[in-house]
Amino acid sequence: MSEADSAHGGDTVGTHEFTVAGSRTVYDGAILSLRVDDVRMPGGQAAEREVVEHFGAVAVMARDDTGRIAMIRQYRHPIGRRLLEIPAGLLDAGPGESALDAARRELAEEVDLAADRWRVLVDLDLSPGFTDEALRLYLAEGLRTLDAAERHDEEADLSVEWLDLDDAVTRVLGGEIVNATAVAGILALAAVDRGGVEVRDIDAPWTDEPTALRDRRSRR
Repeated sequence: MSEADSAHGGDTVGTHEFTVAGSRTVYDGAILSLRVDDVRMPGGQAAEREVVEHFGAVAVMARDDTGRIAMIRQYRHPIGRRLLEIPAGLLDAGPGESALDAARRELAEEVDLAADRWRVLVDLDLSPGFTDEALRLYLAEGLRTLDAAERHDEEADLSVEWLDLDDAVTRVLGGEIVNATAVAGILALAAVDRGGVEVRDIDAPWTDEPTALRDRRSRR
């Protein structure tokens, strides 16, 4: 075993069960809640772990017949500027809407498009150190134009841009595209196009789909 393997525990897999001894909600907002769990650590002690509960989200890499991908430039208030992103949105429409239905809705609402072919491109746990927020990113092809949707707030200001995939990769590596979901989608699609990588069907299991916040809201 190398020194690097030894430092990281080699091939050893942890066996401790991180059970929750107690839990309390300290904030419940419009799009997230903050929960504090008392978690049993190895050795028997309990430690507080703050968990941001999130609806979860979907995003779409929409590619037309010429190979271009649909992107949007949208203002993001926490960052204080407009970012180049891909169509995306929350899973906040209630238990009757599947992740795929939400992706179809967001594609129509943000870029006035529908797609005939859908596949799962990649799943993301966006910041698992403190939040259960996870996102499923779809590849949508066979695009059709829809009537323009009515947009509000920040979305009323967004603009649609079409990029060749190679150009998008260059912008990712150059630091122009920094939205994590867009970066993941662009690089994943570039890997698929190189060959040897299978894209999953739309009914592929989503292991980390977040449900805590949606379940809490459905009980109100």
